[in-house]
Amino acid sequence: MSGETSEQGKYVNPSGSFERDQNYLSTRITADGREGYPVEAGRYRLVVSRACPWANRAIIVRRLLGLEEALSMGVCGPTHDERSWTFDLDPDGRDPVLGYERLQEAFFARDPEYPRGITVPAIVDVPSGAVVTNNYPQITIDLSLEWGEFHREGAPQLYPERLRAEIDEVNDGVFRDVNNGVYRAGFAGTQEAYEKAFTRLFARLDALSDRLSRQRFLVGDTITEADVRLFTTLSRFDPVYHGHFKCNRQKLSEMPVLFAYFRDLFQTPGFGDTVDLDHIKRHYYEVHRDINPTGVVPLGPDTSDWWAPHGREELGGRPFGDGTPPGPPRPEEVVPAEHVPGHPVPA
Repeated sequence: MSGETSEQGKYVNPSGSFERDQNYLSTRITADGREGYPVEAGRYRLVVSRACPWANRAIIVRRLLGLEEALSMGVCGPTHDERSWTFDLDPDGRDPVLGYERLQEAFFARDPEYPRGITVPAIVDVPSGAVVTNNYPQITIDLSLEWGEFHREGAPQLYPERLRAEIDEVNDGVFRDVNNGVYRAGFAGTQEAYEKAFTRLFARLDALSDRLSRQRFLVGDTITEADVRLFTTLSRFDPVYHGHFKCNRQKLSEMPVLFAYFRDLFQTPGFGDTVDLDHIKRHYYEVHRDINPTGVVPLGPDTSDWWAPHGREELGGRPFGDGTPPGPPRPEEVVPAEHVPGHPVPA
């Protein structure tokens, strides 16, 4: 699978419901180093796959906060086997900083008997070669709160103290019913489990649509952690979840408010420029052979309308608050042009 664990972490309980293994390495990298890993520029490497929605969150937050110089990034390919994500995009199939062929090596450097799934995102301590954490919800929060010394000038406040309780509440519902809800539908082992997940997913999307019909962003008048977490699921909805995971009451493009909200974020620097549509589709359709036995990757959908005007400015709000948009991606981190949404679907 992606992010949450690799394929070995997928579990369907006796009732047919998908269960996510959420037992992550919870060690934190903090400004004061209280858990043995102090924030230091150049010491750590963020390992991601652009295919994975959980890793995509960390890519976006790193971009928005301007942490590229302080925290390097290794990018795995879009597919993996039962053992691990691999660095097949790099010369000779090895990460140029860590020297690893597989992310699994960093987990075994931490614990030779590591028993769980090998997940992205993961932050690796470069000197030791050992993974520090793969606790993806905490990683993005800590990039905001613990890495402040290295934020760019004009970095937005993605997790402001005055809004944290509301952000946490919104994130909780979005995780249960949307981020994880699409997986609960897609991997359901019974009709009953699927219908329950499907119903909860679209009930939550309807509620979010109602909320966003009155305000530009999920919490407050600026982009926050909550928007990042919803965006990565929405960006995969029509290309993957609608068909592959049977989340097909409507496409995102058929939900006017949510689609306009999505386009607003997609067209914001730091969001759309992290989306690799080729990697996303190849991952889900090639790896999930239990759902898609042939491994055939669909050519669609047409995503040219992701660039259409969204009109969300009429609701007010300031995407970056008192801050500024991030600059362009680093040249080595630019998504290949042919992988960027908006290219025409072959006739």
